[in-house]
Amino acid sequence: MKINQFLKILLYVLMAGILKFVISDIVLEKSVWWIQILAMLVIFGFGLVFIFRGTANVIEETTDVLKDRTGLAGGFLQAFGTAFPDMIIGVVAAMVSLQVRDTDYFRAINLAIIAASATFGSNIYNIFHAVWCVYRQNLADLKNKVVLMFPPFKFGGSLKPVKQHEIKPSIREMDGAIRVLTALTLLTAFVAMSMVLFGRVGGYSELFAGDLYQLIRPVGIILFLLCAGVLFYFRKSERPESPIEEVAEEERYYARKSTWRIWIDLALSGLAILLAAESMVHAMEIFSEMTRMPFVITGILAGIIGCLGEMLVVHNFSINPKGRIGDAIVGVAMDNIITTLGASIVAIMGGIFLGGNSLILIFIIILTGNTLLIQQISKFKNRLAA
Repeated sequence: MKINQFLKILLYVLMAGILKFVISDIVLEKSVWWIQILAMLVIFGFGLVFIFRGTANVIEETTDVLKDRTGLAGGFLQAFGTAFPDMIIGVVAAMVSLQVRDTDYFRAINLAIIAASATFGSNIYNIFHAVWCVYRQNLADLKNKVVLMFPPFKFGGSLKPVKQHEIKPSIREMDGAIRVLTALTLLTAFVAMSMVLFGRVGGYSELFAGDLYQLIRPVGIILFLLCAGVLFYFRKSERPESPIEEVAEEERYYARKSTWRIWIDLALSGLAILLAAESMVHAMEIFSEMTRMPFVITGILAGIIGCLGEMLVVHNFSINPKGRIGDAIVGVAMDNIITTLGASIVAIMGGIFLGGNSLILIFIIILTGNTLLIQQISKFKNRLAA
């Protein structure tokens, strides 16, 4: 039993605060290059190994309990915790972009490109990671034996055939996951088409090679309403209540805690994620300036930071089967809808741009990933029905 769980969460917040206000804001900003590199290693080392991993476990352990108490979908609750960094990365980059727009328009556009590529780029990673997780599960079912998640390496864990799972997901959950992913695909296509049809920005050929596209404010308002509507529509749980004796020890710990205590733990975990994500984004910006890496690449790499929490949750639910892979998949789709909601907020603020090539590639990859995930879920559903 996790007697010191609350103290561990407070430790995550403290570590994240030190990373943000000491390592990032002071050491990283005002040091020579070799100290900056050491500071980056500290930020990413502690941020990824301790803070993101620890808070992902908290989210994993609490969402099933809250689902039973609130009637909300576990994936819906999970996504709000894990999508928080994605939204913050985009919104912060957009705010800085707006602050420097009058004095340095070139830098403002570059920061707006970071906002867009980080927001949409993060959707690529967790979708394809989910595709891989479900594909490996389907392979375990097809071969009727345990398979490694990342062969030939054992560090990623292994997946058992679904017949060996004590608690199995339902076909209804899989149907729900497919519906949420279909909605995500339509929203993504709407964003891409809107940028091409209404967002072309001219007059900057001397600053940027190729066309430049913006998600304009009116489209951002429509997108915000669409995303909010989809989230509201799919907010309800598709899973029956989990008997306390059938859940893991960590979840039994939270099942015995009050609802307000659970929300406090989740809120503190979100704060730790926020501070750590800001520190990592600043580190990546400094690294980009040192290496002269293109800003769109910096933004896409920053997207990895934002979606790590979601990827860890899906990974854990896959290699430690608790009948919650349906929640995990819905959480991936919900996470990407919430980051799209964040993109709409950035668009309303007036700070989201993408160049022509990056615009086409990012959205083609996202739509491809959505299609592949729907295919793998359909295969998994057919085996559940067999």
